[in-house]
Amino acid sequence: MTSGDGTRKSQPTIYDVARLAGVAPSTVSRAFARPGRVNADTAQRIREAAAQLGYRANPVARALSTSRTRMIALMISDVTNPYYSELIRGAQLAASQEEYTVLLTDARESDVVERESLERVLPVVEGIVIGSSRMSDSTLRVIAKQTPMIVLNRHLAGIPSVVTDNPRGVRRAVEHLGELGHEHITYVAGPEASWADGMRWRALREAGHELHLHTRRVGPVAPTLQGGRDARALLRPHLPTAVICYNDLVAIGLMRTLTAEGVRIPDDVSVVGFDNILPAELVSPGLTTVASPLRTLGSTAVGNLLAIIRGALHTTDKPFVLPTRLVVRESTGRTARR
Repeated sequence: MTSGDGTRKSQPTIYDVARLAGVAPSTVSRAFARPGRVNADTAQRIREAAAQLGYRANPVARALSTSRTRMIALMISDVTNPYYSELIRGAQLAASQEEYTVLLTDARESDVVERESLERVLPVVEGIVIGSSRMSDSTLRVIAKQTPMIVLNRHLAGIPSVVTDNPRGVRRAVEHLGELGHEHITYVAGPEASWADGMRWRALREAGHELHLHTRRVGPVAPTLQGGRDARALLRPHLPTAVICYNDLVAIGLMRTLTAEGVRIPDDVSVVGFDNILPAELVSPGLTTVASPLRTLGSTAVGNLLAIIRGALHTTDKPFVLPTRLVVRESTGRTARR
């Protein structure tokens, strides 16, 4: 605020309002934080004094005093990963419908950064959605004791969670490759701390056993395009006819590397990803992938979190499971090798 001569004036305070309205500062505080506890005439006088002075109540400070900030945190492992764009949108839409704000934090694929970031936001949020955490089970349990929490893509007993149907998605991918004549399938693993990675590899082994297909695992690699490029070296000396990758980014990075070497996709190698992010449809050839309902994943997590904040009880150790589906594109085809 500036005066008529251009000099900067200090912002009016709650004490200025109290002085002009002829009441105690505590009465002004109550008038803004708990209007029902202040006489109507007094509240009107305070509002008029505030308007005259140009005073605005600090909504964050007021919220902190009542522990109701109407903010929730959404922790994601990598903000540059397209996987999170639809998930974030779903979370934001669900939160805004209930007049909540989402505070987004990025762990940068680091359990240390993730933990430090959560410690900073805990005092100002009413609850947390943890997406693809890299932290240990014990660390998550400690945080869950401090604030309501929903965990995504991970089943942790005692903590509410929302996951996608990894076993079903993997089974469909393996069946698809088997129908195309592939007898050997290699899985390119993602981060060792990823719960979903372990579930996918376990499901792939089980499906391979039941369908009499040979499976092997290479990795781990980073869940990025570079991780896909790095995976190429792990597939030597003999290139498999079919590869299932931890996620679409790894699959796309691998396909681009193989194509640059003259390897034909899918004639020489069929490649399958996970998540069905937008680039999966834009690359050439289009990527066959196990699609997750990402926007629904975000909105479901926020909806469940807000229910817990309002007093709902977590009564089951079973995760909330969302369906997956196989989206077949041009990166998979019938094998010419035996």
